[in-house]
Formats: sequence, C-alpha cells, structure tokens
Amino acid sequence: MSMRSPADAKVTAVLGPTNTGKTHLAVERLCGHASGIMGFPLRLLAREVYDRVVAAKGAHQVALITGEEKIVPPQARWFLCTAESMPLDREVAFMGLDEGQLGADPERGHVFTDRLLRARGYAETMILGAETLKPLLRKLLPEAEIVTRPRFSTLAYAGPKKLSRLPKRTAIVAFTAAEVYAIAEMLRRQKGGAAVVMGSLSPRTRNAQVAMYQSGEVDYLVATDAIGMGLNMDIAHVAFAGLGKFDGKRQRRLTLAEMAQIAGRAGRHQRDGTFGTVQLGTDEQCSFTPEEIEGLEAHRFEPITQLMWRNHDPDFSSLARLVASMDARPPRPELVRADDALDLAVLKRLAGEPWVMERARSRLLGERGLTRLWQACSLPDYRKTGVEAHTRLVGRVFRHLTEGDGRLPDAWIAAEIAHLDRVSGDVEAIADRIAAVRTWTYIAHRPDWLDGAAQWAERTRALEDRLSDALHGALTQRFVDRRTAVLLRDLKARGADALVAIEGDGTVAVDGEAIGRLEGFRFTADAAARAGEQRLLLAAAERHLVRELARRARALAESPAGDFALVAGGGGQQLHWRGARVALLRKGRDALNPRVELDRAVAALGPDDRKRVQARLDLFVREGVARVLAPLAGLAALAGMAGAAATLSPPARGLVVQLVAALGVLDRAPLAEQLAGLTRADRQALARHGVRLGPQHVFVPTLLRPEPTRWRLALWAVAQDLAQLPPLPPPGRVSLASEGLAPDYLAVAGYWLVGPQAVRIDMVDRLARHIHDRRDGRAPFMPDPAWATSLGLSHDGLARLLRALGYRPRLVDGATQFAWAGRPPAQRRAVDAAAVPDAGGNGASPFAILAAMKGR
Repeated sequence: MSMRSPADAKVTAVLGPTNTGKTHLAVERLCGHASGIMGFPLRLLAREVYDRVVAAKGAHQVALITGEEKIVPPQARWFLCTAESMPLDREVAFMGLDEGQLGADPERGHVFTDRLLRARGYAETMILGAETLKPLLRKLLPEAEIVTRPRFSTLAYAGPKKLSRLPKRTAIVAFTAAEVYAIAEMLRRQKGGAAVVMGSLSPRTRNAQVAMYQSGEVDYLVATDAIGMGLNMDIAHVAFAGLGKFDGKRQRRLTLAEMAQIAGRAGRHQRDGTFGTVQLGTDEQCSFTPEEIEGLEAHRFEPITQLMWRNHDPDFSSLARLVASMDARPPRPELVRADDALDLAVLKRLAGEPWVMERARSRLLGERGLTRLWQACSLPDYRKTGVEAHTRLVGRVFRHLTEGDGRLPDAWIAAEIAHLDRVSGDVEAIADRIAAVRTWTYIAHRPDWLDGAAQWAERTRALEDRLSDALHGALTQRFVDRRTAVLLRDLKARGADALVAIEGDGTVAVDGEAIGRLEGFRFTADAAARAGEQRLLLAAAERHLVRELARRARALAESPAGDFALVAGGGGQQLHWRGARVALLRKGRDALNPRVELDRAVAALGPDDRKRVQARLDLFVREGVARVLAPLAGLAALAGMAGAAATLSPPARGLVVQLVAALGVLDRAPLAEQLAGLTRADRQALARHGVRLGPQHVFVPTLLRPEPTRWRLALWAVAQDLAQLPPLPPPGRVSLASEGLAPDYLAVAGYWLVGPQAVRIDMVDRLARHIHDRRDGRAPFMPDPAWATSLGLSHDGLARLLRALGYRPRLVDGATQFAWAGRPPAQRRAVDAAAVPDAGGNGASPFAILAAMKGR
C-alpha cells in the first residue's frame, strides 16, 4: 500500500449513526476492487466480515490479520484486519477504516488517527464513522468527499422499566463484569436466562452467545459497551443499567456520542428501536436528561474537535531518541498527543533498567535490538494486569530475544501453555485463562520470535477454542435456565400444546426440558431448581399433568392386588401403588379396620377419580387383612356372628375378642380364669381356627410367619398412632436382643421377653411341650445342649428361659440339672434381667451359683 496516494485517488468519508448500512457499503466497495484492506475496531468484526468476503471471493484470496489470528494465503488480495494489524506496507486498490471516530479514544485513538491520515488505497479510500467526525475531517482531509447516511429506522425513548417488565429482544448494557453477571443472574431467575457479550470474551465464545440470542433460545442479552461496536443483532430495545463508566483514570458519565453508539443498536434495517433505563431495585438509579433524550432521538451530538495522535515514525538510533520520538508533539492543533499508551509506558519503565540500557547500546544488536524492544513493548496486556506486571512479562520476552539465538525458549512457552490447559473453574477463571492464552497466541504469530511458529499458533488456537467452548458452557449453565425459558413461553403464550413427555424413571419433560419427577401421583420439582423456579415448575406440572394423573387414577382403580404394597416408612404405614406412595393408614374403629387416608397429591384429583382411588385402596386393605391375616379375620367373624357365637361359652367369646384385639398373641398368665372356664367344645372351635393354648401364650402359629407378622406390626403401629416402627425381625430368627425394643412391640412380633433376649413364642411352646413329655414328674433332668443351639441362645440364656418356664437348677452328682418347681401358672412370668443376672458382668448365672455351692 502506498502512503502517498495518487492525486486522483478518491477519499470518501461515509458518516452517520448506527443502522445506516455503512459497513455493508464499504464491504461492497472492497469486493468491487482488485485488492483491498479494511480495518475494524474489534477482532470479532474483522472475523465476521472475513467470513462474508470468503463466501464471495473464496478462502484462497482472502486474509484475516488480528493480533491473535493470521490467515494469509499466498494469493490473498483482500485483507480484513483490526486497525492495529493493518499491513501498511502493501499496495492495494481499496483502503477502508471502520469507526473512524475512535480516533478520539484516549487509549487507542492514535492508531485510528494514523490510519485516517495516512492509510490510502491507490484507487479508493473509505472512512466510516459517526457524523460527529464531519467538522474535523473538513479540516484534516479537505479533499475527502463526505457522504452522510440517515438511519434506516427511528430511535425513540421508552423511559425506565423494571427488569421484569423489559420486552423481549432487549439488550441490557452495564459497564463492569460484576454488573453484567448480576443482571444475567436476575434474568435467569425471572426470564429463563440471557446471553452475555463482553469485550473480554473470545470471538468464539462471543459468537456462541450471540448465536444463542439470535436463535431465540434466550430473549435477553446482557452486554458491556462493546455491543456498540458494530455487532449486528436483532435488538428491539436497549436498556442502560448505568450511564457512567470508569475510563481507566476516573469514573465519568458517558458522552452523548457514546450513549448514541450503544442505544443505536436498537432497531434493525426498517424496524424502529427504543432505548431507556432499567430499574434494578438499587439505590443508585440512572436516568437520561431531557437534552440527552432529544439528542439521541434526533441524532444530534457535539462534534469531535480533536483526535489523539502519536508519532508514527519512531527513531531507533538510540534508546533515548526512541523515547523522545514517541513523545513528539503533534503537527496540527486538531491533533493532541495521547497520554502514554501501555506500550509507551512499558518502554519508559524498561528504559530505566540497566540491563536494558546496556543491550540498547550494544553494537552487536544495533537498531535491531531497539526494534525488538519496541516490538516487545507492543505486546497487548489481554489480562489487564497493569503496567507493572506487564512490564515484567515484556522484559522477560525482550531478554530472550536479545540473547542466545534470539528466540523464546520452547520449554518456557510449553510450560505456560500447559499451565493454562484446564477447562475447570467458574466463568471468571476460564475467561482469565483465555486472556492469558491470547497473549501466547499473539506471540505465536511472530515467526521472528520463536521456532516452529506455525505449530505454536495451531496449539494456542486449539487451546483457545477449547477454553472458549468451556466458557460458553459455563456462561450458559450459570445464566441460562432453558427449562425456565421453556416454561415461561409455555405458561404465557402456548397454552397446553407443549410436548410433555414422561420417561420410564418418572422424569417429566416439557419440550425436552426436565422439570421434575412424577412418582405415582406426586410431582416433585427438580431439586436443583431455585426457590423462584419451584413455583414455575409446580405450575407447569399442574397445567400439563392433569390428563396423565386422571389416566393414572383409572389405571390404579383397575390394578390387581400385586400392584399394591403396604410399606413402613417415615410418617407412618404407607400404601404404595407401583412403587409410589399414594396413601397412609390411619387409626380406624379397630386394629383390623384402619382408615385409608389419601396422599395429598391423590386427594387433589377430581372428585370421580378420587372416589375410584379411595374405593380401590379400601378394597386392597380389606382383601389384604382377609388374605394375609385369615385366622384373625376368621376369629373376628366368629366373635361377630350371633349364631356361631352362641356355641361359644362367655369365657371363650371374651378370649376371642382379646385375641383379635391383640392381633393374635396373648400372655397366658392373666387368662388363667378364662382358660379354666373353656369347655371341650370351646377348645375344639378355637383349634379349628388355628388357636394354640400354649403353656405360656395363647397364639395363632401361622400368624408368626414373616408376612403376617409384617402386617400385624403395621396394623398395631397404626392403632397405637406410631409414626415409626423398629426394624422388622429378620425372617427365621427365633431369638433376638431385646435392648431398645418395647415389650408390647415384642409381644405383637411374637417374641417372649426373657432377660436381655426375646425368644419366639412358638419355639418356647415347642420347648415347653418337649420338656413336659420328657421329664419324670419333679425329678431333675439334664438340659440338652441342642436346645440352646436351636433357640439361638447362649448357655446362660437357656438357663434363664428354663427358670422362666418354672424350672430350677439343682446340683446332682456335680452336674447342673433342672427340676420342675411346681409354681402356680400365674407366677410363671417372663423373668426380668435383673432377677436372673447373666454372665456378662451383672451377676452370676444359675450355673455359676451351683458351681459356687459345689465349692462349699
């Protein structure tokens, strides 16, 4: 590109507000020439236009040059670049510069001013910018043709709005990352989420976020003022969360031109846009002045009077002259020397280092050493670490470039990249790693700085892509609740037509987004949902599951008994249908007739469905009692039938009533008088119903089996209003430790309390009968060791059981035997542990006592 354009070269300035098609016009002109270069303020914009030109011209003829990315085919004719990366040494027919008004920017303005004044195409030069640039261009470029383009649509003030009242397709603009994240978090809770766009995001992440917004996956965008730089999005309304920002030196109010740059993103092509402020419920509320509103709506702003300037021709003859040349005064009053940019600030700090001054004076290095120093100082501070920290990095780079082979060590670069190659962490951590990777990407595109530049560039690009994908995922996870967005659309707009699916595991999904689980009739909102989302999920379930719940009610009413179960759980004895709780058992008129109380979710069914469910569950309980507890049901019927009951004597009728109330197990001792009054016919009738009149208990042996025992304990707990039962006795266990178990529980479970142990009563009955048949009156007998084994008792435990049965130990020929003591039945009770101490340290066992007697 020639810095001295031919006399007939055309310079055109196309000025106007946003949404005027300026960039589109410039790209058309670029493609209309045989070659061209166009500079943009953002890497993202350069990439966007690059993709468009590639589609028109082919990838082999189009180049992309930014600080971190270089795609330069050998036959490249059209170059899309950031302003800083424009290849000024090329001759091209067309030269374009976007956002020329950025020449007034304190930080980067000198770059745009330099391109505006010096960069020329030999056929045409086009400068795009705001209309505020017009008076200054008249002075600086009198030969330029200035074309003013009106905005395609109108921009109107819509006033302040609460966050919850913002219309769809709104962009909320804040000026710090913390504010952006806070607003996005609020939008997630209230609106289902938002896309996030900030200047610090990588292009890949930013594109993914913008695509999410453009596709309608989310209806809101939260951004910093980077949104004002030409990003083409379908935005209807721009809401300012603040009207001030920190410009690197101080907190100040936005200029009207800056407000316009941002507000102008609202509206696209022929569609009008609106702008306003958003009320976030904080003490600090922002508002536009009437003058600002009028200026924004009419696109009238104060003209730019000065541009930032810096000497474009550094003097590399010495370090002092290099610094002095960068401090040169501008040649015109319309140009002002910019404050020290980062590169110059770093240079001045390094210029004071003795080792830098020594290398700068080195004859071996000559001007090449100073050139490399200035190149190193131009390394961008993507991480925003500040001048001091960045100076240390630049100093290390320069040290390596001026010693040895003049290359950066591969080991250093590899270690730094490996340290950054992690996709874990939160949004801030991943974003910081991307910024650090951009530094190494920039370095990798300097082939004179390192060996294998192409491989390093590919490696850093791949790492930035991985981190960018991870950042997009982290942003989406943190600030987008797809489920809530789906529900909001459904609840407010779509009625009941949304696709509702219920997976095999009970997961309920609306339009593919899981909202919770349906277990039986109980809907449980997703545990990960926040408090505000819970209401939405429950509302969605209520809306969409009506038909499904009705279908399930009909299915329950027609289900066989195998689909139901009586289950002990927290809160009481539960009835389950197909594994899900549907009701609780409550105390009824007696133990065999509990009341079925529908679960709250089931009780919310319609009246007809509720009646069907209630009737089927009542029937299941009645049939369960009649089937599992058939002997008890038969005894209850026997006591309630007048004709049959007339055949029983009064003592027998009383015994039956007590046995049914006790759920099939009675201690015999208190029943002595009733049992004495039983007739032969009474005993035969009881035997036909499975009742055994044992020496210690009156019980029904078949009711001691595991399933009847489980039902009896459940009905007993309901009758006692117990919310929780101890664990059921393991099937087959004939004895167990009694610690912590109530005597009433053990009795219903079918166990007899004998000291610290409890023995199943049918085994006690069997042992008592066996001993009775074996003994000879009151003659002593030797206990069979197999008895203890069969009962699961220790030596001392068997002794306690024999004492409880009325036998006493005696010492016969040096051996412990037992003899019938002949005590009245009413006195044969379970022996308390304190009365019969065991061998565990609470006293001597009966065998130990006899041993002591023998010793005497």
